[in-house]
Amino acid sequence: MSIGWNFDNTFTQLPGKFYSAVKPFPAEKPETVLLNHRLAKELGLDFSGVEKSEIAAMFSGANLPEGADPISQAYAGHQFGHFTMLGDGRAILVGEHIAPGGKRFDIQFKGSGRTPYSRSGDGRATLYSMLREYLISEALHHLGIPATGSLAIAKTGLPVFRETMHPGAVLTRTASSHIRIGTFEYAARFLDTKDQQRLLDYTISRHYPYLSESENKALSLLEQVAEKLLNLVLEWMRVGFIHGVMNTDNMSISGESIDFGPCAFMNQFNPSTAFSSVDINKRYAFSNQPGIIQWNLAIFAGTLLSFIDDDKQKAREAAEAVVQQFKPSFVEQWHGMMGKKLGFQSIEKIEAELIERLIDWMEKTEADYTNTFLALAKPDEASETFRTNENFMKLRSDWKFIIEQHHSGLEEALKVMQKSNPVAIPRNHLVEEALEKASAHDDYTSFHKLLAQLQIPYKKDWDKEELQKVPADFDREYTTFCGT
Repeated sequence: MSIGWNFDNTFTQLPGKFYSAVKPFPAEKPETVLLNHRLAKELGLDFSGVEKSEIAAMFSGANLPEGADPISQAYAGHQFGHFTMLGDGRAILVGEHIAPGGKRFDIQFKGSGRTPYSRSGDGRATLYSMLREYLISEALHHLGIPATGSLAIAKTGLPVFRETMHPGAVLTRTASSHIRIGTFEYAARFLDTKDQQRLLDYTISRHYPYLSESENKALSLLEQVAEKLLNLVLEWMRVGFIHGVMNTDNMSISGESIDFGPCAFMNQFNPSTAFSSVDINKRYAFSNQPGIIQWNLAIFAGTLLSFIDDDKQKAREAAEAVVQQFKPSFVEQWHGMMGKKLGFQSIEKIEAELIERLIDWMEKTEADYTNTFLALAKPDEASETFRTNENFMKLRSDWKFIIEQHHSGLEEALKVMQKSNPVAIPRNHLVEEALEKASAHDDYTSFHKLLAQLQIPYKKDWDKEELQKVPADFDREYTTFCGT
């Protein structure tokens, strides 16, 4: 029976310096624990008539699908501000699959063994960390945020040693591509101009073909990536998402969220919130994310200068203009995004002032970020914390006045708010409970329950009380890890 794989591998048409041919490390006792039927349908894949053992062999890397051309990609990156040579240290790009609608997807194994870029790593992944990536990628998808997808997780039957021993697993990840800012850094630092040109042309052809006729393709690419990443970080902040490790090698040229190791969602509102164990100085804290995107764009711009203009000064000025525009664009669109969370149809002085007052109140009281907007919309269903807070009720009264006097009324505002304010986000304590039970005890009950709730994040009713309640001070001690 045909599953529906349709590979058309183009990345290997680039010079061989951009990748290395590799094969997955064979699993000892492969077992598929998750298969994403929604994503499989989108890809045009049908596993209904396939034996479980065959599926497990496929997603563990033991039996690659026909047409696969496994490679690991070379790239570099600025990690916490410092340049490092990197590459796919524990990932293998199986190939590029063309879905029935013509969309191209990278199919990648993560945790499938050592590669030429593994350095001192073992190239493997823990079941715990792959379950986290699956859960978060699905949450982001249903929240309407561009993100890589998780097609399947297969246990390998092999132990992985981190702080303690963990069961090993392979995640099958899908993406528009795995070309990163770090890919361009690698080419600019180590390859010649001809190879850099090949990467530039390939990236435009794959992601932004409408730029092929641009008078200045490199500058146009910088502008497009800046726009994509601006929209992405706004979406992250709309729902309180903190990526946790925004190194340039984790910035996709396509504008998709990628790599969900130490990421988490903010509960109590604090702009300096950072959960990652390796982010000691809070470089990637919630409020720092737009500034880091701009910093990463400056690095990207630097890799394109020689293609923007032969005159170095003119090239620098043109690139700086794009990078410098990021901050004012973000501020403007931030108010627009927050305005939608508050049901505003436009932002003038009175709306902007209320947004700032609300943010100030949330920060001073450490109010729950998600619940604050739900409480504005439906105060009768909100917790007593909101209903008995005089400052919050005054804010809501002023907000309601603005809605009724300057916009289309409460009913229309609530419709706008519902589309921007999720009822369900991956609450950190629920995520940890689900991952611990699944990875350590082979109990997926909590995992599937949470996953089902995250698939309907904008559901109208507050009928899942546990989605709004967070254990007192849980986040103060909460720490996330990379999984490597």
